[in-house]
Amino acid sequence: MKILFVHQNFPGQYLSLARHLGATGQHEVIFLTQRQDANLPGVRKIVYRPQRAITPGVHHYLRETEAAILNGQEVVRAALSLRNSGFVPDVMLGHNGWGEIWYLKEVFPNTPLIGYFEFFYRQDGADVGFEPDAVLDFDSGPRVRTKNIGNWIGLDAADLGQCPTHWQHSLYPACYQPKLHVVHEGVDTRAVAPNPGAAVKIPGAEFELRAGDEVVTYVARNLEPYRGFPSFMRALPEVLSRRPNAHVLIIGADGVSYGAAPPEGKTFKQMLLDELGDSIERSRVHFLGRVPYSVFLNALQVSRVHVYLTYPFVLSWSMIEAMSVGCLLLASRTPPVQEVLRDRKNGILVDIFSPKEIAERIIEALADPAAFAPLRAAARRTAIEQYDLQSVCLPAQLRLLRLAAPPPQESLWRAKRA
Repeated sequence: MKILFVHQNFPGQYLSLARHLGATGQHEVIFLTQRQDANLPGVRKIVYRPQRAITPGVHHYLRETEAAILNGQEVVRAALSLRNSGFVPDVMLGHNGWGEIWYLKEVFPNTPLIGYFEFFYRQDGADVGFEPDAVLDFDSGPRVRTKNIGNWIGLDAADLGQCPTHWQHSLYPACYQPKLHVVHEGVDTRAVAPNPGAAVKIPGAEFELRAGDEVVTYVARNLEPYRGFPSFMRALPEVLSRRPNAHVLIIGADGVSYGAAPPEGKTFKQMLLDELGDSIERSRVHFLGRVPYSVFLNALQVSRVHVYLTYPFVLSWSMIEAMSVGCLLLASRTPPVQEVLRDRKNGILVDIFSPKEIAERIIEALADPAAFAPLRAAARRTAIEQYDLQSVCLPAQLRLLRLAAPPPQESLWRAKRA
């Protein structure tokens, strides 16, 4: 069969599915993307670029929308070229967030389209106004409503949709929820697993941190408020003071993925370091920046307690990966987390805005690791039972493909059994 993927950051959420389909040798798989590096066996990648930047001075409600339109137009040009060459896909899949799938049905009107829908913006009940001291002006309502332009276009264009969690699914309008299926991308729980021999070399230092050491870990794509970075940092003075052998590994870049940016020329990391000053022992707080996946995995494997904090927003892959490794997870008491984590059952829940509570729970976990071994084991069981790639998530993704485009041979949409 012929399959067309679209995701600006190849392969994005489609890593495992595209890799599986490409490796079977039974499909012609093409992937449209903006990313020039990285490849997958059996997957033909076509790179596109928007022809221009957004219009200077465009209304701030519409910046993301215009950028998405420009993406969608280039994807259409690439799709037209494919059609002219004789390629007509049997099914199309793409992330809706950047406009790339909006106009595909104009090129391939009879091909089923499965959209990946990650987040429907709401003024109440999610990230907007979540901070305790948040004061929303009148502009926030129209602005948030306008941010959903892309969601509405994609929901209308797609034949089926995929949401990674039930909570994210619940944010979408009730009239569209029946076409949206909750299917997580999954974790390879055999590879993402405990490793008693794991070690992390600290850049510029003469030592390694190993499993069994007092290691606190924190991971986010970017170090920012949406992922609870300020509260985590403000918890560290107490942790470092009362646990003199503790070390902290922080993985993440200095940019902004979500929410408001810091003042020009600043980063949230530097702002927190300036605020905390000498109250934290910098020689025990290690900022690793962006790291290769192997280093990220080793950091989880040496962690005695892993801190994951988030606003009511998109759930990070890293949380499920930390559970698969068997981390003791200390996480925010917020809806996306609570879908997966039960307090004192398979992790520990805390108030994202309480550095004091975060510190106390970290100290408790560092002091008596044996007491929390059952929570570690339960976290890994949760990952295996609900998010394992081979036994749960890849079969579910293939079922969604089969639902959209029944194949002439049933074996074409079947996952290999381990």
